[in-house]
Amino acid sequence: MKDSDKKYVADLSVIVDGGITELVSSRKLKDVAVIVPEAVVLELETEAANGQETGYKGLNELSKLREFCDDGLIDLEFVETEGRGGFAPPGPRALDPIVRGLAQRVDATLITNDKIQGSIAKSKGLSVRLHRPREEETEKSLEGLELMDYFDEATMSLHLRADTVPRAKKGTPDSMKLEPIGEEKLSSERLEQLTEEIVEVAEVHPQGFIEMDSGGASIVQLANIRIAIAKPPFSDAIEITATRPVKKTTIEDYSYSDMIENRLKQSHRGVLVAGAPGMGKSTLVQALSEFLRDSEWIVKTMEKPRDLDVSPEISQYRDLNGEMADTAEILLLTRPDYTIFDEMRQTSDFEVFADLRMSGVGLVGVVHATKAIDSLQRLVGRVELGMIPQIVDTVLHVEGGDIKKVFDVEMTVKTPSGMEQGDLSRPVIEVRDFETGSLSYEIYTFGEQVVVIPLEGQEQNRIWDFATSELEYQLGQELSFDFDLEIRSNNRVAVYVADNHVPAVLGHGGKRVDALEKKLGLHIDVRSFAERDNPSSSPAFKLKEADEYLLLNFDPSYSNEEIDILINGERVFSGAVSKKGRIKLTKDTHQAKRIRKANQDGDKITVKKL
Repeated sequence: MKDSDKKYVADLSVIVDGGITELVSSRKLKDVAVIVPEAVVLELETEAANGQETGYKGLNELSKLREFCDDGLIDLEFVETEGRGGFAPPGPRALDPIVRGLAQRVDATLITNDKIQGSIAKSKGLSVRLHRPREEETEKSLEGLELMDYFDEATMSLHLRADTVPRAKKGTPDSMKLEPIGEEKLSSERLEQLTEEIVEVAEVHPQGFIEMDSGGASIVQLANIRIAIAKPPFSDAIEITATRPVKKTTIEDYSYSDMIENRLKQSHRGVLVAGAPGMGKSTLVQALSEFLRDSEWIVKTMEKPRDLDVSPEISQYRDLNGEMADTAEILLLTRPDYTIFDEMRQTSDFEVFADLRMSGVGLVGVVHATKAIDSLQRLVGRVELGMIPQIVDTVLHVEGGDIKKVFDVEMTVKTPSGMEQGDLSRPVIEVRDFETGSLSYEIYTFGEQVVVIPLEGQEQNRIWDFATSELEYQLGQELSFDFDLEIRSNNRVAVYVADNHVPAVLGHGGKRVDALEKKLGLHIDVRSFAERDNPSSSPAFKLKEADEYLLLNFDPSYSNEEIDILINGERVFSGAVSKKGRIKLTKDTHQAKRIRKANQDGDKITVKKL
């Protein structure tokens, strides 16, 4: 040992951030003994085994200290510590008292970059050296980060992967290209160096922090750059993805801006901003946050990670104790008018969004979704159906950097489109296109299932697409014998069973089938397999064409009867004959065209009573 009076115990923080090696390499520490607690080594070993970047970084720093020792610059000692409580590592914060205890036992100076650790050590009478780089040095460290060499003014995101040529997405969300950067492939060793440098800068930079570090996956925020690092065992090879905003917009830059401004100014709204990755969602919500701030609302954000580029007046919160629900508790105490929630993925996120909205807070939530309706469907099953319009009244779909679709969301009570009986009315969520006012989707319960029915451009109500499987499941809970199901119309089904099971389905006085009809909200015709396999055919009808209609005239004895019309054995129409023995079809419907063509071509047209 060169000087027994110059002993330094290094804690975890100053090892991981490279502070101790920086001091030795710059000769600010020389001819000294550096003592590393074994508990710190165990913690770094555990973190590295779990795929955490801080573990790898710390072990690399220990290797550098060994090289300095071999070169005669320092003495390096690894000393056992007390109070570890067995073989399990105590965790970063629990290490602090153990390290302080060692420094006191060996009468050494504690070196750390943690102000809390340093303050406590001083209060206990320990000699402390607090190492924190000056702010101007940390700014230079970001500018000098080698990762920045891959960026230019047009770069939106970098994609670096071992044994491949670096690539970058350049342009803007409405005009983006993936381009190679150079021709040289990156080695795993090169990416390891970049990763180590990123973690080191994040530890000391005032706008840098490690959002997540676990199992080979890390997320780092450096100013406005978000960096995702993946390595084995999480991924098959090491890779780095870095993204940053390249365009700052105002609300006036978007379609529907007047509508959005009016809505957000009027009252606290519930807004979903939906779009695929890279389509400009974050850029839009940044513009929305600035508009809300200019409108003299108090605006906060909830983000994980915190990467929105907003004004200093807007507070940015992340998950507290790993839970956005805890963040929401604090948020309510700050009394915001509007909160930007970026991004919502897990069920707990949507529950927090709903809770805040029902508390009266205006909310703008960001959701990954390919289509506008998909973002609304993410709420189905996570919150009560009737609450959805109270939580979300506006959906903005972003594509190519602009708002392509705006939906209004409202609740009403009515008979869903395509259902014919008034007694089938129920609460229905209507999703309307803001621009045209047309009804685009309906959301309601059908049996025990919540369904989302598209209405635009549909020739036939889409309820038939899912009704068969849902009804078969429901009836299967009630019937213990074989049955077949046939949907006759939007509000009528036929159930076929064996002859001896017909009374069991009907029940005494028809009570069982009545109960089933009430449960399912549909009329049920109970028939035997024999009736289905040997259908009776009606007499031919007479076809007559009017200006806008195709008229099918039957014998009056078929008045008020429900019938099927089949062409070459395929059903093309189900409906009821009027009191006058007539069915009137609009000429331009699919069914009318099929029947008219079949009549002209001489195809076999049969009519089956139901």
